[in-house]
Amino acid sequence: EVHLVESGGGLVQPGGSLRLSCAASGFTFRLAAMSWVRQAPGKGLERVSAIDSGGGRTYYADSVKGRFTISRDNAKNTLYLQLDSLKIEDTAMYYCAKGWAGDPSSKGQGTQVTVSA
Repeated sequence: EVHLVESGGGLVQPGGSLRLSCAASGFTFRLAAMSWVRQAPGKGLERVSAIDSGGGRTYYADSVKGRFTISRDNAKNTLYLQLDSLKIEDTAMYYCAKGWAGDPSSKGQGTQVTVSA
């Protein structure tokens, strides 16, 4: 059973940074592409980033390109998302999800990111 636990969210001012983590278990993490998706209040899920199993290929939504960095540590079964130059519109619940497309049925409980002055 896929089990994903996100952490690292919080309240930050515009321009600030956060680092999100996702601890994975229940599947062979090193063989799986992984994604980060987010959901802002009143909006649908948005895939913001993805990384292949080896970390050599990545995807970023235009809305976060140049500000967010996805990475993974296969030895620790952990996925990361570095959020820099945060904007108010980045406020959302952030989830990690299994797969390049980000299978919504696999996502964890999420971690809240709030960007506010």
